[in-house]
Amino acid sequence: MNILKTKFIDKGFRSLAIGLLMTLTLFFLAILTSMSWYVKPETFLKTLLSNEVLFSVRLSIVTANVSTALALGIAIPLAYVLSRVDFPGKSLVDALLDIPMVMPPISLGAALLIFFSTPLGGIIQTHFVKFVFEPAGLILAQFTVVVAVCIRVLKAAFDGIDPRYELAARTLGCTKTEAFFKVTLPLAKKSVLAAAIVSWARAIGEFGASVTLAGATRMRTETMPIAIFLSLASADVEMAVAIVFILLGIAISVLIFLRKIIGSASIWR
Repeated sequence: MNILKTKFIDKGFRSLAIGLLMTLTLFFLAILTSMSWYVKPETFLKTLLSNEVLFSVRLSIVTANVSTALALGIAIPLAYVLSRVDFPGKSLVDALLDIPMVMPPISLGAALLIFFSTPLGGIIQTHFVKFVFEPAGLILAQFTVVVAVCIRVLKAAFDGIDPRYELAARTLGCTKTEAFFKVTLPLAKKSVLAAAIVSWARAIGEFGASVTLAGATRMRTETMPIAIFLSLASADVEMAVAIVFILLGIAISVLIFLRKIIGSASIWR
């Protein structure tokens, strides 16, 4: 009796899980299919090749590349220090670095905008780089959003690498820096690549902080997410759908590429 009951429960749970999976899959397919009803193929192609869409694609790729490179350059040493070095206030610093991950992007953009209204922010704006309502603001907003993700992925990777490898390298004559570049970093190369891909994908789809700091000016600060916002605001559904499909293509490509290079290994190792 107990065996029959167990089999019945297992079969019911399996059926429920498969049913939920099918429902969720059909839900996403329905969302994607519904967009095609609003656009004719010939109009879609024409919109896809318009100057405004091409500009938003180029700007998104350039800003995402720069912000991801900056995030990686800063995240690698910071993640290593957080993983290997104990210092006063480490827990507080670690918690502060997670703020961009838990803060709504629009709030983060508002905080950046307020910062550039302060005397220090005014000096930066006047004598160094203009960020407010400028393309540089897109890079800063994207960087601020993705750097925390990058640090978290890389810290987990460094935590999973045995420090004894570095000690062995040092006994062979390497300095701490040489041990890091010759031993630890190569061991974490898959996680570094994964962090770069995830950060880039997050940067290219960033909207809240970008539109708050850099504004939404056509053909100037118009990344793909901002172009979707402007298109919907002006009831240009065809352009919005065209850009959504571009972002969807990028997202699918990133996921496939990430799965291929990482394989079955976790991105946290």
